[in-house]
Amino acid sequence: MPRFDVTTIGEGQLRFSVPAGMMLEQAKQFDVNISGTEGNVASTLSRLGWRCGWVSALPDTPLGRRVAGDYRFSGLDLSAVKWSNDHRLATYYVEYAVPPRSTQVYYDRRGTCFTQLKPEDIDWDYVLDTRLLHLSGITVGLCGNSEAVLKEAASRAKAAGVPVSFDMNYRSRLWTPEAAKAAVLPLLSDLDILLCGRSDAQTVFGCSGTTQEMIAQLAEHTRARKIIMSMSHEGLMGWDGERYTHVPARPVVILDRIGAGDSMVAGVLHGILQDDFATGLHYGVLCAALSLSQYGDQPVVSRLELDRLLDNAHSDIVR
Repeated sequence: MPRFDVTTIGEGQLRFSVPAGMMLEQAKQFDVNISGTEGNVASTLSRLGWRCGWVSALPDTPLGRRVAGDYRFSGLDLSAVKWSNDHRLATYYVEYAVPPRSTQVYYDRRGTCFTQLKPEDIDWDYVLDTRLLHLSGITVGLCGNSEAVLKEAASRAKAAGVPVSFDMNYRSRLWTPEAAKAAVLPLLSDLDILLCGRSDAQTVFGCSGTTQEMIAQLAEHTRARKIIMSMSHEGLMGWDGERYTHVPARPVVILDRIGAGDSMVAGVLHGILQDDFATGLHYGVLCAALSLSQYGDQPVVSRLELDRLLDNAHSDIVR
């Protein structure tokens, strides 16, 4: 039996945010949360009872230890994290807004510990001792050696027979659609599970038409036989190689939008790890709603609570 259910490779960060109505250039204080798309997915799965390992690099400073401490508290294994005395931690800044303004996200991710990692720095035995390897396009788009590391990971996983899931996760402030497509297309042939937002499919891959038609267009580029397309407030559309399944989004009062996509991915994988793709789509929209309804990048939820909420066996007040 593999050591892990899911392993992943990605950058850890601190998120500094100001509330809606406060501009960054006026900020006198910040709310601080930890973040990192792959770490968010893996830590949520850890809370749901899965054995998960995260490969990254952090500075041996109070800031680096803050990231590690929060992820470790979720049950995520950090034994393959590289600690550095030479480089910095990634950060980003969020300026929440209400109409007519849009929420703004500003990254500060150059010259970080993680982007200095090379393929030869990775413990590949650790990475591949798993039922599933999860990767993200946001990491391919970072500077430094990140693209080479993820391409090596996908190639080694394919050779070892380890299934790979991949979330496109395009960020316009990291790279252009043309650069993203050129870098990601070679990876698609090594995938088993592809997650891609509808807007990303349009922007990066030039897909058009209905959601089902766009999924079919993505299927032409990948051997993945599980494709999941997120459609914002319309929920998820999944394709299992034979049929399409649509699951509407859950009603939710939105408190914090950041991290909802990662939570959705964790929910979908939670179902797939139980060999139940259709239920995974329901877990996905539920986990996204839970993330939207609380502050921070990862929903604090147990498997018991998730199943209770999935069955709607709850009241407004639990006494």
